[in-house]
Amino acid sequence: GLVAPQRRSYAQKFTLLQYVDDVITRIGRMFPDMSIELFRPNGTSAVLLVTLGKVLKAIVVMRSLFIDRTIVRGYHENVYSEDGKLDIWSKSNYQVFQKVTDHATTALLHYQLPQMPDVVVRSFMTWLRSYIKLFQTPCQRCGKFLQDGLPPTWRDFRTLEAFHDTCRQ
Repeated sequence: GLVAPQRRSYAQKFTLLQYVDDVITRIGRMFPDMSIELFRPNGTSAVLLVTLGKVLKAIVVMRSLFIDRTIVRGYHENVYSEDGKLDIWSKSNYQVFQKVTDHATTALLHYQLPQMPDVVVRSFMTWLRSYIKLFQTPCQRCGKFLQDGLPPTWRDFRTLEAFHDTCRQ
């Protein structure tokens, strides 16, 4: 009777890992312009490195099936720390990607559905993918590409339309 609980938790853990892998693989197939690399720095929790075209890289830190937090950096910015591990803490050197990081944090709060984590991951990735034309899309409200030197960094959660921060209010 003492062996069973341990075996069960191992099976659950394995199923969970498998599930995350499957969800990520499916999303990767849905979006050819988005590449997703999966890392497991501590053995279980996944960290995703999402590369979106030649626009940006997002580090998505998972806690089991849930997205814990994310950091967005420019495509050419380094995403690794000195020890060769993914740098999951440092923010981008560029204001535009710092803004996108802030919006991504808000997006995570918006897309919360505790019963359907795979839908959340898919919704978030769909939202993130709307940044593929970050520097080529004008603001839906003012029609301009730049405001205070920045492109429209906000993406509507429903329509995915682009807005400058100040134009979305």
